[in-house]
Amino acid sequence: MNHSRVEKSIFWPSLLLVVAVTLILVIYRESAGPIVENMMAELTFRMDWAFEFLTIGLFIILVWLMTGRYGRVKLGNVEDQPEFSRFSWGGMLFCASMGTSIMFWSIVEPLYYYTGPPFGIEGGSTEAAEYAVSYGLFHWGISAWALYALPAVVMAYSFFVRKNSSLKISAACEGVLGKHADGLLGKAIDVLVIWSMIGGLGTSLGLGVPMVAAVLGNLFGIEPSLWLNVVIIIIWTFIFSSSAYLGLYKGIRKLSDWNVYMALGLALFVIIVGPTLFILSYFTNSLGLMLNDFMKMSLYTDPISQGGFPQAWTVFYWAWFAATAPFIGIFVARISKGRTIRELVSNVLLWGSLGSWIYFGVFGGYAMDLELTEKINLTDILMNESEPAVIVAVLNSLPVPMIASIFFVILGFIFLATSLDSASYVIASVATKELQANEEPARWHRLLWGILLSALAISLTFVGGLNVVQTSSVLVSVPILIMYVLMAVSLIKWLQQDEHLHVHVNKGSK
Repeated sequence: MNHSRVEKSIFWPSLLLVVAVTLILVIYRESAGPIVENMMAELTFRMDWAFEFLTIGLFIILVWLMTGRYGRVKLGNVEDQPEFSRFSWGGMLFCASMGTSIMFWSIVEPLYYYTGPPFGIEGGSTEAAEYAVSYGLFHWGISAWALYALPAVVMAYSFFVRKNSSLKISAACEGVLGKHADGLLGKAIDVLVIWSMIGGLGTSLGLGVPMVAAVLGNLFGIEPSLWLNVVIIIIWTFIFSSSAYLGLYKGIRKLSDWNVYMALGLALFVIIVGPTLFILSYFTNSLGLMLNDFMKMSLYTDPISQGGFPQAWTVFYWAWFAATAPFIGIFVARISKGRTIRELVSNVLLWGSLGSWIYFGVFGGYAMDLELTEKINLTDILMNESEPAVIVAVLNSLPVPMIASIFFVILGFIFLATSLDSASYVIASVATKELQANEEPARWHRLLWGILLSALAISLTFVGGLNVVQTSSVLVSVPILIMYVLMAVSLIKWLQQDEHLHVHVNKGSK
């Protein structure tokens, strides 16, 4: 593997950008914090309509792709078969995208909605309790996965059908940008994508590390501290670096498989030992509410009373998911050879939403039961202590809390490791000149980004600047809005141009 394969014009600028921005944010964190926060508030209030139209628009395009004649287009040659079983494929799809965030938010988020509900509902009321889980199902459901599915389809089409030998977002915009996709504009797009990816992962680390530290601290009776956070990041680095080093087939796939078994195991345990009937009934009711109010939630901006709920939650989530979507898109495209467009879209929307809904239904339902039956005043812990403290309280309320907590910590480690190993794999792919369909980026290259991500996380943990990077990554979602439009137009142009080339998978064949 020689070094000349590295795309220097993407590799160095991204490396320098990441280091420079991090240094600036660290050195000026006192003044940078408020500035970035203000920009974020401006973004969510001024661009709320754009993010909401984008997300619902993507969903409509995906439904058209799935149900229309292009649904049968195969991503690859006639003889190409899928490389992974449906289970491993679905597992990698879900684990790369959601990471520890889903473990964290499925417990904490419904409590926020219960105390500060949307639509002018009174906090703490019966109606607020009814919406508490249904809004979580909305935010982590079909719309969120639509933001991930479109880049995945465009990337897979570019790589496996157009035989474009680079796994880059600039290549996916080529249908519109033409020769500019290889020029300065294309390079700028790829560097931005790497930055947004690192910021998005910073968010996952920012949530995951304190959560695991709190649970570990509670298990061993030690106070969560900076050093504990650093030790956690080092263990993580070891897990995901070895997984990324082993590559897609031996490392990432196996880790994802274990991850899915453990995540389902934990959910099943809570359903059995928790208030089973309440969890099932509450989930059913929440799902009905969400489906009934889907369009209302999708386009809710609250312009008259300006309570700020859609901006703080929905728009922030759409921006955050959009910022990390190019990375998920590249990764999902890479593992989807031999599938049809219909299969790819329907599986991303279905597996993704289902996984998120199980977690919100089970853990959100369980947390709300503790709150509503006054077994534990979780909203009080949330307001007066911290979000990780809520998670510790919920775990301690389960039978055999020690075993549940150990299991939770291991799952947390694996969940974030699957996100990070796919990320270092993808960043290395973007910064590599050419990749053939079954080639992988160089090992040293994958490891380098893995170690860099950890170094970044450790330095930011020390100076408390993780939030600033988190927010700055979401600001990147503004140019990414434009990128979505370019990708969608590119795909439609390509599909029409390649009409004669399409390998349609006949209904009779499997």
